[in-house]
Amino acid sequence: MIGRWRGSRTSRVQRTSPLAAVPTPPSAGVLACRVLDPVNEPVRHAEFAVTDAVGRPVVSGGADPYGSFVTTVPAGEYRLAVSAEGYTPYRATTQVAENALASLGDVTLQLARPPELPGAGDWEIESAHSSIGFTARHIGLARIHGRFKSFAGVIRLTDPVERSAMHVVIDAASIDTNMRMRDDHLRSADFLDVERFPTLEFYSERFLHRGGNRWAVTGALSLHGVTRTVTLDTEYLGLGNGMEGEVRAACRATTELHRDDFTVSWQTMLARGIAVVGPSIRVDLDVQVVRKG
Repeated sequence: MIGRWRGSRTSRVQRTSPLAAVPTPPSAGVLACRVLDPVNEPVRHAEFAVTDAVGRPVVSGGADPYGSFVTTVPAGEYRLAVSAEGYTPYRATTQVAENALASLGDVTLQLARPPELPGAGDWEIESAHSSIGFTARHIGLARIHGRFKSFAGVIRLTDPVERSAMHVVIDAASIDTNMRMRDDHLRSADFLDVERFPTLEFYSERFLHRGGNRWAVTGALSLHGVTRTVTLDTEYLGLGNGMEGEVRAACRATTELHRDDFTVSWQTMLARGIAVVGPSIRVDLDVQVVRKG
C-alpha cells in the first residue's frame, strides 16, 4: 500500500515537474527564458547564443513562436546572449544545476536606436573597399565562389531616403572564380557572352525601409541582354570616417538570381541526372560609399 502510494506520488511529481517533458541526461540541467518586446509581445525572431564560462560556444538557436528558448546543457556556469533585429542585445550569466531548471523568466528587449543615415547628396561606391561576390552550386554538392573585380556606381541620396536612386555598372569580363579555364567559359557565349554584353547594370529608384537597419532596394538588373526586377535585401551599417577624414557609409546586401530569367541557360547533366551548374546564383555585396565633393 505504502509502496503503491509512493509510486503514485512520484508519477504525479514527474508529470508536474518543469523538466518532465524535457529529456535531461545525467549531470545536465535545462536553461530557459522567454523574450518580449517593450509592450510584452513575444519576439519571435530572437536569436540565442550560449557560451561556457571561458567563452566557448555551447549551443545557439532561435526562439519559438512564443519567444521562448529552452535547451539542455551540462551543469555549470553559462553566459546567454539574446539578439534580435531592431533591438538592443541582452546578456546574462546564470548557473545551471543537475536535473534542475535555470529559468531567466521574461527578458524584455529594448528598441535599438537605428544608425544615423547618410546625408542627402551624391555618394560614390568605392571599389577598393567594396565587393560584389556570387555563389553557385556545383554538381549538386559543392559551392563555387566568385566575384566581379571591376565595377562603379553612384547613389543619389535624398531626404527622405525612400526617394533616392542608384546606378551601378559592372564589367562582365572582370568575373573571377580563381580558375582561368572556368572564367574563360563564363565569359563565353554559353554564359555572360561578354563580347555582345560587356556590362551588367543595376538601376533603382525604390528604397523601402523595413524597420531597424533593414532596407529593400528594388530596381532593374540588365544582364545578358535581359532586364528583370531584382530586390536587394540590404542591411545598413552606419557612418564612419576614413583615413583622410572623408565621410563614409557602408551596407551589406544579398539577392538570388535565377539563370533562366536572364536566358543564361547553358547546362550539362552528369550521368546521374544532376546538373553541373545550379539554376540559381546567390549574390552578396559589401559596399562602402564616399560622399562626392
